[in-house]
Amino acid sequence: MERLAGGMVECARAMPLPLEKKDSRQMKAMFGEIAPRYDFVTRIFSYGMDGRWKRAGVEETILPENAVVLDLAAGTGDFSKLVMARLPQARAVAVDLTEPMLREARESGIREAVCGDAGALPFADESFDCVFIGYGLRNFPNLPEALREIERVTRPGGRMLSLDFFLPRNGVFRRCYLTYLFLQGAFWGLLLHGRARTYTYIPDSLKSFLSIDKFSAMLEQTGYERVTARSYILGGIGLHSAVKRRTSA
Repeated sequence: MERLAGGMVECARAMPLPLEKKDSRQMKAMFGEIAPRYDFVTRIFSYGMDGRWKRAGVEETILPENAVVLDLAAGTGDFSKLVMARLPQARAVAVDLTEPMLREARESGIREAVCGDAGALPFADESFDCVFIGYGLRNFPNLPEALREIERVTRPGGRMLSLDFFLPRNGVFRRCYLTYLFLQGAFWGLLLHGRARTYTYIPDSLKSFLSIDKFSAMLEQTGYERVTARSYILGGIGLHSAVKRRTSA
């Protein structure tokens, strides 16, 4: 299983990793800088549909009334807010690598916000009914390791839901999509921060990432079943849902 997952990631990493993914200090600095404008930029890059996609994912995820959920790579806590709005008795724990992001989350009403690394989550085995990940997968330097951690802290029969950018399968559209993201990122990076790299990181991180289908296969190899994927923007955005197997594969 691990050899298969590792092989997929090695294929995806034919392109060199961005420097920010190799150095957590640079990753923290970058997201710390964009934290106050994170929600605005997320809406811009998703054509204003980001909130609708996340809401659909939460509404379609089967959870107990008193669910305990992990909002991983939480940013400002969108998934936490949506879960709490739907299930007032639920408990949502927001985790992010960057303290300024968590500060934004706390200021917007998130009660539990923890600074943590997806590769070494500070939680006991089988702690959560569901793990939500919003635009975090691409930023994990070791995706198989992070998926194993996510699976570890999820209860058997529990769920994982992620929303992220992916590499479109169509080669022509892929090139157009990456070019568009680069130009869009350069514009907003220069306008908001005086530095294009702030948001050209997005297409750069995508070059060494996966397609929607390959990530679906990776989930199945990591201990999940009933994997479904919804594609947006011709495969440029994917919403994945999966259930942790009750017994190990």
